[in-house]
Amino acid sequence: MDWGTELWDQYDIIEKHTQSGLELVEKYVKFVKERTEIEQNYAKQLRNLSKKYNQKRSSKDEPECRLSSYQAFLDILTEMNDYAGQRELIAENLMMNICIDLTKYLQELKQERKTYLMDAKKAQQSLESTYKQLDSSKKRFEREWREAERAAQYAEKTDQDINATKADVEKAKQQAHMRAHVADECKNDYAAQLQKYNKEQNQFYFSDMPLIFNKLQDLDEKRTQKLAQGYILFSDTEKHVMPIIGKCLEGITKAGTNVNEKNDSMIVIEQNKSGFERPGDLEFEDYSQGINRASSDSSLGTPKVSMEPWKKKTNNFWLFSKRSKLSSPVLAPFSTPPAPSPNGPPSPKFGRDPLSYCLKEINKTVKPRISSFRTLRRSFTPERIMPTVSEDFGHLPPEQRRKRLQQKLDEICKELQKEVDQSEALGKMKDVYEKNPQMGDPASLASQINQTSQNLERLRGEQSKYETWLAEAGGRGDTLRYKAHSFNNNGANDVHSPDGAYSDESTPDPSQAIYAEFDDDFEDEDLAAPIGKCTAMYNFPGASEGTIAMQEGEVLAVVEEDKGDGWTRVRRNNGDEGYIPTSYVTITLKK
Repeated sequence: MDWGTELWDQYDIIEKHTQSGLELVEKYVKFVKERTEIEQNYAKQLRNLSKKYNQKRSSKDEPECRLSSYQAFLDILTEMNDYAGQRELIAENLMMNICIDLTKYLQELKQERKTYLMDAKKAQQSLESTYKQLDSSKKRFEREWREAERAAQYAEKTDQDINATKADVEKAKQQAHMRAHVADECKNDYAAQLQKYNKEQNQFYFSDMPLIFNKLQDLDEKRTQKLAQGYILFSDTEKHVMPIIGKCLEGITKAGTNVNEKNDSMIVIEQNKSGFERPGDLEFEDYSQGINRASSDSSLGTPKVSMEPWKKKTNNFWLFSKRSKLSSPVLAPFSTPPAPSPNGPPSPKFGRDPLSYCLKEINKTVKPRISSFRTLRRSFTPERIMPTVSEDFGHLPPEQRRKRLQQKLDEICKELQKEVDQSEALGKMKDVYEKNPQMGDPASLASQINQTSQNLERLRGEQSKYETWLAEAGGRGDTLRYKAHSFNNNGANDVHSPDGAYSDESTPDPSQAIYAEFDDDFEDEDLAAPIGKCTAMYNFPGASEGTIAMQEGEVLAVVEEDKGDGWTRVRRNNGDEGYIPTSYVTITLKK
């Protein structure tokens, strides 16, 4: 069954149906486009979410990165990022395989349908034109036939009239004969037009229009079939990526199963084990000996023993707390081992010479003076809270120091091996150039060979230095309890007490932490690189401590940005540094 046979008289219905089919295709394309936008936004949000929680930081800054639970979370973020990529692939395939393809096909259907409808209109107009000609010839034939009848009646009436002359009769007969002849011609023309119209009408209803309707039927069926394929693609597009999405979900499941709580506990132990031994029992200190020597305690030679033992700070546990910078090295030459007491081991307070003890007591009672606004500012920055970091990692507990030294030594060995390989390669290249001068000039390699030699010498020196420190760290395992370290730029120096207990000289004092901050401002520091420049808009006298004077229009280098307190740290060309009001200058930072 086809439209040309069954729907030969339903032109308007067919036209409306085909138009409705095209509108359905347009509606489906619009639907898929909105679906792709949803997928793209979903993928974008997933990527942003993964990026937000996947802040890549080195294991040095984040010790927990080695934990299996942390690694599992990073694996989940990676899988989610891959999952977002699959959602983007779905959106891309939907757009390419459905939206673009159907839109192009829809334009072709519209053009083809328009052509068929125009052909139908042309056939309709041709048939109507033929019918108009038929109607015109029919009316003319009707009119002429009536005129011929009236002329024949008039001729017959004239012939019977006795008063009519012979000329009148002949004239009437000739007129009737002429009218009859014209009527016959109109009749023949009408018959011809009728035959032509019937033929065209038969052609129109049995050939032309059925053919056009059948073509529209084929067009609509192809449109329906193409739309059905689009429906299937809508599902298949997602099915094709489901295996990969399944792998992403399996990866998330695997990340969960890979979490090993026991291993994480061992890693925490490995990362944070100090290597110190537990503190031993405290020895009894006979304070009654101080009463017997009360008469001589006022001198500097014999410091007075505190009669408030409950105020004595326990130094044994300071090894496990925050390390403060030790007192100034100026006092180090005066530190001498305490003399053995005939009444038993001395108090830890006597583990220094009288001068050092008195200076320490003064430090405990005297409030330090802040030298400048700069000192006050630096004293409360997070960096000042952290322990002083030394090149030999002496600020770390022994176990952690050994690991960091070993890690640093491994890095130096890798760099050293690279430089050795490069040196050998340059040597071989130089030999080739010497044997075959046309391949290159051996002198051109001199600078590279010289640089490589310097690098080798530098790395070997660092290797020897870190091997020495590592040997020192590894040889202190059995005596950790009896050794303390004064950390400075020259490495770790051990201070022993003759009785086997670590002396009070090696134990940081809380009061000395303030002086450590105070003393830092008098140490030589490397000049920080400028981060921009500024131009003074107003004069500033710089009368307060820590500030610097400036004149309107003066250009200064910016060393430190405003931290929110309204002050910016700047430097002149001569090296003078200080703080200025941020609102007094126009700042331009380097990009």
